Amino acid sequence: MIKFINIKIVFLSVFLFTTQCGIYKRSDVRDNPVNVDERVQRNIEQGRGIRFNVGKNNSGTFDFASSNELWRASVDTLDFVPLVNASYSGGIIITDWFNGGAENNQTDNRDLKITVKFLSNEIRSDALDIIIHERICNKQKTDCSTALVESKISNEIKLAILKKAAFFEKNKTEEIVKQNKKKRPKKNN
Repeated sequence: MIKFINIKIVFLSVFLFTTQCGIYKRSDVRDNPVNVDERVQRNIEQGRGIRFNVGKNNSGTFDFASSNELWRASVDTLDFVPLVNASYSGGIIITDWFNGGAENNQTDNRDLKITVKFLSNEIRSDALDIIIHERICNKQKTDCSTALVESKISNEIKLAILKKAAFFEKNKTEEIVKQNKKKRPKKNN
C-alpha cells in the first residue's frame, strides 16, 4: 500500500512539474494557424523553430535512380536479361538466371546470373563489383551445381557500364552548359 502511494506521489509530481514549468503546454486550434506554412513561419519569427538549407535552391536535385548515371548505365547494359532485384537504395542489381550462350554446345545446361554491387556513385573503376554465378544442370534439370565464375566477362560488363555512364555524364554536363548559356543575358557592345 505504501509503495502504491509513493508511485502516485511520484506520478503526480512529474505531472505537475511538466505542466506548470512549461514543458507541456496545451495547444488549441484557435491559438495555432491551421496552415502548415503559416505555422512554420510564425514559429521561426518567434524563435521557436529552426530551418535547414536556408538560401539553398534545391529544385532540380533528385534522389531518384534516373539521376544517377552509373545506375542508369547498369540497367541499360543489363537490359538483355530479366532482373530479379534492382534496389537503388540497397545499391544492388541481380539478374535472373539466363542461358549463358553456346560455349561447348552446352546451351541447355549452363545458366548465368549477374550481380552488380554499387560501392560508390562516382564513375570510376572501383565503384562497381560485378559477380557472375554459373549454374550447370544435367539434362533433366534435376541435379544442378552452382559456382562463382572468375572470368573476363565481369570486367567486360564493368567496362561497358563505365563507358555508358561516362557517356551519360558527358551528355548531362553538355545539357547543363546549354541551359546556363540560355539563362545568361547577352552583353551589348
